[in-house]
Amino acid sequence: MTKNVKTALSLVIALFPALFFSQEIKQLTAKEVAELAVQNHQQLKITAQNIDIAKQQTGVAKLQKLPTIMASTSQFYLGNVVAIDSDFSNSTTIPMPHYGSSYAVQATQLIFKGGLVNKSIELAGLREQLAELDLERNQQDVKFLVISNYLDVYKILNQESVFQNNKKLAQERLKNIQKFYQQGMVTRNEVIRGELAIKNLDQGILTLANNKKILNYNLSIALGLPTDTEIIPIESLTNKETGIGMDYYINLAHETNPQLKSAKKNIDVADKNIEIIKTDKMPTVAGFGGYTMQRPITTRNPVLDMYSGGWQAGVSLSYNIDNLYKTKERVKLGELQKTQADDAMTLVQQNVDMAVNAAYVKYQESIQQAEILDDAKKLAEENYKITEAKYLNQLAVQAEMIDAQNQKLQSELDFANAEINVLYQYYNVLKSTGTL
Repeated sequence: MTKNVKTALSLVIALFPALFFSQEIKQLTAKEVAELAVQNHQQLKITAQNIDIAKQQTGVAKLQKLPTIMASTSQFYLGNVVAIDSDFSNSTTIPMPHYGSSYAVQATQLIFKGGLVNKSIELAGLREQLAELDLERNQQDVKFLVISNYLDVYKILNQESVFQNNKKLAQERLKNIQKFYQQGMVTRNEVIRGELAIKNLDQGILTLANNKKILNYNLSIALGLPTDTEIIPIESLTNKETGIGMDYYINLAHETNPQLKSAKKNIDVADKNIEIIKTDKMPTVAGFGGYTMQRPITTRNPVLDMYSGGWQAGVSLSYNIDNLYKTKERVKLGELQKTQADDAMTLVQQNVDMAVNAAYVKYQESIQQAEILDDAKKLAEENYKITEAKYLNQLAVQAEMIDAQNQKLQSELDFANAEINVLYQYYNVLKSTGTL
């Protein structure tokens, strides 16, 4: 590529960057962000694999219903037999066929063990349900995480708007100061103060822009979007609910919170474990059948270098006598684990109730704070207008004007943050109930 072509291409890229570097802009609501996270977040993919593993373990447990079949063979060298008198005085060597082999097929089917197989399958099913609840809990955590980042982007956009509006006012005020300076009504330091105020606003705008880039990058990865995607929140800032009450959310949490569901399921697991332990008190009844074939035949004299075969079928009954005193202790252990699961259930419910209560109180507080900060913003704007009018009429100094502007800027930022905090606290209430 020639130097002239490179120069021309660089000029085109500089003048029309959109032709070469396109950034996808995606407008999303909080619900859409949560749905994308559920579909694409890597952590949830890993957790979902636990469900597949648990389902496979259930399938493995069901294999216990099938018979156990074993086939075996042995090939061996058979040495000659030495026959010795009882007083060891004489010995005789009896020649034997030296090659020997045996073949066997044996099948065993468990008939009865106190319902051990079915109970083991049921326990595997309970663990499968626990894996599903783990996924549900992780989904709640991931949804809240991405929504929090989404609201941070929303907050930054609002703050950028506040900074840009205040920068325009500061630029207009600087123009007036420059006119006063040209007329000899103010000194040069008044102009410098106005310029410094704009630089401070530029610094804040730069910081916000970079923070937004970081959040957009992280969100794009979490949602499975291209990393250069710019996410624009379009969630309504209006209050999501009014007057439902905390009792409603606590009752909702008792029904839907995945942590509570898991705690209840752990009690079922403890009960099933006790049932499985108690099956040790029962005898084992199994059916069996098989066929064996062996060479040579050594049960007669002379030995025959031939195969002897036969089959058998029957029922076996066995019982471990030591279970009469060992099982009692294992049952006691299982009952202690059941008591622990019951207490854990109570603790989880208390924690959930406290989390719902705290989240709901903070949600109501955020609504009230937004109302207070809205009033404070209006007062700061009124104060700014009054101070500006006084300043233009030479009744106030530049320091008062900058102070009024800083109060106005801070009150607008506080209100912008408060609006987003209302949304954040609302979604925190939903997370505490498990319905996010």
